[in-house]
Amino acid sequence: MVQTPWEKAGEFHGHYCPGLAIGYRVAQTALKKLGVGRDRDEELVVIVENDSCAIDAIQSLTGCTVGKGNMIFRNTGKQVYTMARRSGGKAVRVALKHQKPTEGETMEQRISRILDAPEEELFEIREVELKLPAKARIFKSIVCGICGEGVAEPKAHVKDGQIVCADCAGEEYTRGW
Repeated sequence: MVQTPWEKAGEFHGHYCPGLAIGYRVAQTALKKLGVGRDRDEELVVIVENDSCAIDAIQSLTGCTVGKGNMIFRNTGKQVYTMARRSGGKAVRVALKHQKPTEGETMEQRISRILDAPEEELFEIREVELKLPAKARIFKSIVCGICGEGVAEPKAHVKDGQIVCADCAGEEYTRGW
């Protein structure tokens, strides 16, 4: 049985929810505005500004991922997503319009409303100029002189004359928890 893109996003995320529906619509909107399909080899770059469920739908539909290096995580806490294509450099910014939940609306009704609403009701959409990062590089790993774990060379530090990872250098590593 062939899955729809919505079903694939739900399977990837693990459940269906309004956040997933938002990301699904963001991805559809941005891909349409850029005139492209799913990414294959870093032709697209997406910048996500939150750590919500929406990101999973965006990954599923666009093929942009943190691991592939073409999803940039910039946690401003805003429901804003910018997608660009490398060829031609066109970029589009999709920002969710703030909406108060409809009183008495079930989760399923909210999902349906998000999936069915005209994009201009959900989002502020505009073309933007964006300096795209270089394609992802694979860096040499270096062994930390304190803990012995491998660290990508550009993330290594020098502490007391030895090469160490950020944790052993004492650098605060915050994930936004």
